[in-house]
Amino acid sequence: MPSATLPVPGLRWGSYPERSEPVGGKRWRRSAPLVPLRPGALPRRAGAMWRQAAAWQALSDGAFSALLGSVQDALLASGFARAARDQACAYVAEAGRRTLGRQAYATQLMAALAILDGQLVEMATGEGKSLAAALAAGVGALAGIPVHVLTSNDYLVQRDAELFAPLYARLGLAVAFVIGSHKEPARRAAYAAPVVYVTAREAAFDYLRDRLSHGTARAPLQRRALALSAPAESRPVLRGLCMAVIDEADSVLVDEALMPLILSREVNDGAARAFLWQARALAGRLAQRHDFTITGTPRRIALTSAGRARLTRLATTLGPLWKNERHRDETVTLALTAQHLLQRDRDYVVQPADPATERPADIAIVDALTGRIADGRKWSRGLHALVALKEGLPHQKQTETLSQITFQRFFRRYHRLGGMSGTLYEARAELRALYGCAMVRVPLRLPSQASAWPTRVYADDAARRAAAVPRVAALVAAGRPVLIGCDSVESSLAMAEALQAAGIAHQVLNARQDAQEAAIVACAGRAAQVTVATNMAGRGTDIRLDAAAEAAGGLHVLSCQLNDSKRLDRQLAGRAARQGQPGSHEVWLALHTPGADSRLLAGLAVAARVLAPAPDASGRLALSPRLALAMLRLAQRLAERRQSGLRRQLFKQDLAMDASLSFNPSR
Repeated sequence: MPSATLPVPGLRWGSYPERSEPVGGKRWRRSAPLVPLRPGALPRRAGAMWRQAAAWQALSDGAFSALLGSVQDALLASGFARAARDQACAYVAEAGRRTLGRQAYATQLMAALAILDGQLVEMATGEGKSLAAALAAGVGALAGIPVHVLTSNDYLVQRDAELFAPLYARLGLAVAFVIGSHKEPARRAAYAAPVVYVTAREAAFDYLRDRLSHGTARAPLQRRALALSAPAESRPVLRGLCMAVIDEADSVLVDEALMPLILSREVNDGAARAFLWQARALAGRLAQRHDFTITGTPRRIALTSAGRARLTRLATTLGPLWKNERHRDETVTLALTAQHLLQRDRDYVVQPADPATERPADIAIVDALTGRIADGRKWSRGLHALVALKEGLPHQKQTETLSQITFQRFFRRYHRLGGMSGTLYEARAELRALYGCAMVRVPLRLPSQASAWPTRVYADDAARRAAAVPRVAALVAAGRPVLIGCDSVESSLAMAEALQAAGIAHQVLNARQDAQEAAIVACAGRAAQVTVATNMAGRGTDIRLDAAAEAAGGLHVLSCQLNDSKRLDRQLAGRAARQGQPGSHEVWLALHTPGADSRLLAGLAVAARVLAPAPDASGRLALSPRLALAMLRLAQRLAERRQSGLRRQLFKQDLAMDASLSFNPSR
């Protein structure tokens, strides 16, 4: 029997293991203490594992397979102790070499060990994070712990599950995956596997649905025993929150943590439909600056006192729903937001109707951080329907909220939590405070050959775009592949038009090409290939250079986007010069970028007016690159603090709502 310290479904932990939220103002900390990282300890452990795995290479397949039972017994008997984990990780690494033909590097072993220690690993792009995640997941599953491996999107979920299936099979483990199109029976069957690959969003919503259907996990021993013996179809979909391995951890735990996950259902409400139509009509009769203002970052609409008075007069002849002043003002503000703040091809795209699947035309939200379509996500409180009205689409059904949770609170409920990303350093304090996970930096396997070119500043986006064309042409002529990062779908299309006009062949990767993402990224490392991408579209897939591209100097990344965090800048730059290959990157800023955070560029604009009052003929400002970067980094640090404050505020609001709904499993 597994040790009681292992969080596995059973009489000790119940049919649905999960950690409790503290009550009564108690300080939150992880149930299992984290192993402190001593300098040199992780490399020494990884080196010992690598030597052990190398020693097993001389064994026949039969002799090697015979070792599995003793390795697994040691894990179960020790309760997942460090020595047993290390030995099991070495075994899984050798199993990977025999089944996948991929020998794990010492750096990948270091990453797997740190994840098993409950830590977050910063590991550069292209260093083999997927294999490191599989090593950690294999060790956890051998100990009987249900493991969730959380990746960026449905494509990567299915790809990685299928890629590492031979490895798990060699360990006697089944692997499954869950994607958005799966129905409840398929999900329940997948979560029954020892290892399941799934997006963070799908796992969180499955958890919310389980909570609504089955209530709290805390129960007396008799009820736990009955739950374990219940028919499979009547059990929860998940088997609890036992162990999570998170790929692209900063994207999930930091960037997406600003968006609450709301479980809702559609309702047919003719009165609400008419109310939204009337709100849009009223919003069209209000004048900016007189009736409403647009201020702040992120930009918000606020009604003026004159605007509220005007609304009161306009609504006097309308129905009873317009009697509530607060509801009236909030709904008209949403209508103004849909009209003036949300832009097509930047914040959302219009998906045409699909007769084959009988899917009607709809609004699809574009994730501001990844540039990808946010599948299944909808704006709440009628905003989604108001955007559809703006675009002339059939009216969207209204929704009512059933439950909600944030990623902060969801991931804190896993008993064992670890993950990795190429960029974690800037968020290390927040990650430790919220999730109790220390950050570990894994060194590069090979010395870096990346080169950073000077930063340039242009008067506006048009000048920057015009200057980018000859830069790209020169790089293409030299045989180098080029990746251009843009702020939005609209910006990427404008860049594509400029390249097209200059006769430069290219591919575009944005929310409109979401389904073709893998194929586009696969070609991005070819010699003289030009790829225009929004934000981090393509993140999670490697850009592999061909021989000609590597000989020409490798991939060049041209960042034409303004990020509110240095961490996001590093993500884009990290696409070049992976695994010791040559490559370069540079940042081009524009002082006037549509939709950009004005505060991010405020200091830079002041410096430009003082030191470079007039741009040259190309629109470039003669501003010191060092000063430009210094001003940008200062603005980014301030933006990071604002974003962190918003996440903490959302976290506290979620706690308060949870308490009001008696949703806490510790009660």
